[in-house]
Amino acid sequence: MSGAALGIEIVVVFFLALFLLHRYGDFRKQQRMVLFGTLLAWYLCFLIVFILPLDVSTTIYKQCKIDHKTQASVATASPLPSNHTTGNASVPPTKSVPEPCYKPWSYIPDGIMPVFWRVVYWTSQCLTWLLLPFMQSYARSGGFSITGKIKTALIENAIYYGTYLLIFGSLLIYVAVHPKWHLSWYELQTIGITAANTWGLFLLVLLLGYGLVEIPRSYWNASRHGHQLIKTYFKASKLMTEKADAEENLEDVMEEVRKVSESIKYNHPLRKYIDTILRKCPVDYQEKMGRNMDDYEDFDDKQNSYPSEKSLVKLHKQVIYAVQRHNRTHVQWQILLQQAIHLEDVAKNETSSTHQFVHSFQSTEPAGWLSRYIYTSTVEWYWECLLKRWFYRLLSVILVLFSVAVVWSECTFFSTRPVLSLFAVFIQLAERDYNYLYIEMACFITIFFLCTCVYSTVFRIRVFNYYYLASHHQTDAYSLQFSGMLFCRLTPPLCLNFLGLIHMDSAISHQKKEQTAYTSIMGSMQVLSFIANGFYIYYPMLIVILCIATYFSLGTRCLNLLGFQQFVGDSEMTSDLIDEGKELIRREKRKRQRIEDGENRRREWKERYGNLREDYTTRNRSSHEMKETSYSDTVSSSSSRQAKYSRSGSRAERDCIELLQDAEPLDFNADSLTDDPLDSESRHTGGRYLSMSSSRSRIFDDV
Repeated sequence: MSGAALGIEIVVVFFLALFLLHRYGDFRKQQRMVLFGTLLAWYLCFLIVFILPLDVSTTIYKQCKIDHKTQASVATASPLPSNHTTGNASVPPTKSVPEPCYKPWSYIPDGIMPVFWRVVYWTSQCLTWLLLPFMQSYARSGGFSITGKIKTALIENAIYYGTYLLIFGSLLIYVAVHPKWHLSWYELQTIGITAANTWGLFLLVLLLGYGLVEIPRSYWNASRHGHQLIKTYFKASKLMTEKADAEENLEDVMEEVRKVSESIKYNHPLRKYIDTILRKCPVDYQEKMGRNMDDYEDFDDKQNSYPSEKSLVKLHKQVIYAVQRHNRTHVQWQILLQQAIHLEDVAKNETSSTHQFVHSFQSTEPAGWLSRYIYTSTVEWYWECLLKRWFYRLLSVILVLFSVAVVWSECTFFSTRPVLSLFAVFIQLAERDYNYLYIEMACFITIFFLCTCVYSTVFRIRVFNYYYLASHHQTDAYSLQFSGMLFCRLTPPLCLNFLGLIHMDSAISHQKKEQTAYTSIMGSMQVLSFIANGFYIYYPMLIVILCIATYFSLGTRCLNLLGFQQFVGDSEMTSDLIDEGKELIRREKRKRQRIEDGENRRREWKERYGNLREDYTTRNRSSHEMKETSYSDTVSSSSSRQAKYSRSGSRAERDCIELLQDAEPLDFNADSLTDDPLDSESRHTGGRYLSMSSSRSRIFDDV
């Protein structure tokens, strides 16, 4: 199994990152470089999280071998005691033999992990500090050429890169003027790593303090169906406002595009830019603008004023943003509507005595084998109305215990004698028995919980409409790359913080022990002692204040006071939005109910008269074949009959009859209409209403 666990996790983590990118991104519409950059950033961060437990177990095994050699050398170098003789027999001296070290099942050979961590770490840092910011501006730019987009990206990132150079230069000057330190490549590398980890730790504590409280509370609130339903009403009201604003913004942008498109004709030099903008517009707007275009009209530079290329670049950027926002709000509204209907169904079925879950609207997709044999209506009722709430409550209690353990360990991990960090206690107990599987599972669960608290906050936060991760392929390129940047900046300090919690980082625990391969690439943090001995130890204690503020929803209440609509239970504005959302959901349900009733009626009538239609079609086909046979024998008589019954307006009348048949499918009888153009009386009589007809066949031919 040497190295096999590493290869398996590398493959599994790749598919996990690909799945998440498929859920939030759009493989068909977004640029390949955007998708590749985001996938690489997520993949490298997930690799660090999944591979670090293997590094910990391998380091513990190496430390065991070092201790074993030390004990063996001490036992060999110790003086032998004098032999005690009893007559002629002598008793040999006893030697203390150290216990052997057991190799872990996932042991990684020497020399692999340091190279692996260097590649992963420095690639992620190059992505987050250099490439992703540039690609972010490049993807958001409205330029029409690669050169124009690159120029815009460089200008936008000039201040961005200048700020980082200023910070790094300040630290560099601090080290240069210090009398005890001499600048070298190793120390410069350590300064850069320390600066990046300091910035990441500052943001990490903020996000972790929010997630430690909000994640357990979200599962507890999910077990309260009434609370979840009124919160959904609140979200519906807010989303409808955003949806209306997005539609209005799209209309304004499309109107501006229409004016520009009408002013710049086909032979204008800027027409190719207009065509590029039109390809980004929705299809219905493209067709509407195409009908109003006169491509054969020449432009006149003397009489008309035309927009500049710079204004078209700005318009192109507005079109991309408006279309993406409109599509996102539309999809989110459909998803939120489905959630509200499901929660209302759960509330109705809770009082059901039959224990059968009944849906308000039946699914249009055919039932699979899972719903037919396993997840039946009875099983669904017990899960949705009874078991699900208790499962969420139990999960919430477990997560609360984990959160308390994390907060306690963050405040006490610097104490090595006695060991107060709970995670360090668990790892050291397993280390005594060489239980490497338990060590890896404990490390993985701990770091996975920390990453869940941090990453879920990254997925939840929303910076107005500039950064917003939306599921169902509705996340724009800017937000995808911004999330990749955050992941690459948060993951290394998070892993260092985790190693500090289990006392595997000598820069914090000050213990002379074997270092992990991950810690070795970070260098000695003692180059900047005020950060290693001060900021890294005492700043995580602020997580207690952040958890208290999150528990009492201080941030939410402050935003609500500033005018940003937030879900606060005792607010009058919240109550008004809940009532408005309830009315919106009720209106959408009525609309969907009317559509479903219409489809059911059409399906019922089609099933009732389907056989008659098939019989009539068979008879009509037989008569048509007989007419064709007789026509081959009597050509002259058929020609005279056709001249007798043909009219000058037959084509227009036929269109009118078909239009009437489509408009009144319930009352109009199309029995007299045939596909044979030589039929005698049917074209002249037009149509007869159902009450005056003796035959009801073909009543739904066009439905």
